[in-house]
Amino acid sequence: MRTDHDAPIAPLTTMRVGGPAATLVTVESADEAVAVVREVDAAGRDLLVVSGGSNLVVADEGFDGVVLRMASRGITVESQDLCSGAFVTVAAGEPWDDLVAHAVASGWSGIEALSGIPGLTGATPVQNVGAYGQEVAQTIARVRVLDRTTGQVRTMAAADCGFTYRHSVFKGTDRFVVLDVSFQLALADLSAPVAYADLAQQLGVELGERVPLADARDAVLAQRRRRGMVLDEADHDTWSCGSFFTNPVLPAADHDVLVARAAERLGPEAPPPPRFDAPGGQAKTSAAWLIERAGFGKGYGMPGPAALSTKHTLAVTNRGSASAADVAALAREVRDGVREAFGVTLVNEPVFVGHAL
Repeated sequence: MRTDHDAPIAPLTTMRVGGPAATLVTVESADEAVAVVREVDAAGRDLLVVSGGSNLVVADEGFDGVVLRMASRGITVESQDLCSGAFVTVAAGEPWDDLVAHAVASGWSGIEALSGIPGLTGATPVQNVGAYGQEVAQTIARVRVLDRTTGQVRTMAAADCGFTYRHSVFKGTDRFVVLDVSFQLALADLSAPVAYADLAQQLGVELGERVPLADARDAVLAQRRRRGMVLDEADHDTWSCGSFFTNPVLPAADHDVLVARAAERLGPEAPPPPRFDAPGGQAKTSAAWLIERAGFGKGYGMPGPAALSTKHTLAVTNRGSASAADVAALAREVRDGVREAFGVTLVNEPVFVGHAL
């Protein structure tokens, strides 16, 4: 365990913005994390848990409390057989993409389409991380957490986690601190069925087909690199929180209103907003489509200090000298512009600490 005072937060995040932490504690085990949180709670201090920092926009004033940085590591195979697959428990501080690479090399199928996502494993159940037709809820078996309301460690089955699109019982609350995550993965040389059209096209297969695990991972990484979604110190398009806004999920009637409004704005001959089936008869549409048609193209805001990625309109990026206020101002402009153009209010994926969008 290591404790630092007046410690920079920005280098701990992929957006690279935010003021200092009054106290930064780095822990290397679940037991250390539990001890620190209990001590912080007993003292009545504010707590911010930082995983890989890929989903945080911390205010320029910083955080006047204790920042807990998870640095625990470890991938433990609890069981492995052809019938039930691989049951694997992963420390919260294990880098997510390292786990995916390990799974592909080990012949564990089910998370290969989540390759290249930044951050640590403990953060993945919080917002039910997903991409290219997969989400962690499909393979998470249980999550072990510290429940700060009781001070006790508890194990939550997947059914207790409230997983929905980019959401869970862990999101929007500071009640739980994730200690480790257990996954149930299939033993297979082939990927789960390819469920994303662009990925299928790149792989030269039909939707629903399976491909070798390594091929699926390579194709996903190539897709993400083209969109600036694989971290690269030299590429400011990757100084971001990835997709800044979630794809809106609308009641069917509201989607019909959106289609009509888009036709009025763009012309009746223009292609309508994308529509994908969502639970409960709802319709999911594309945030990127809305952003672009509202007038915010790739690179909007260049040369900065904050601008949309030159590769992907969903990413708000730091061009090298942005403040948290700059990032928030650009995101707010995009959100409000989409609402004015189409009547849909985009919801940010990143968590804002000390300020709001």
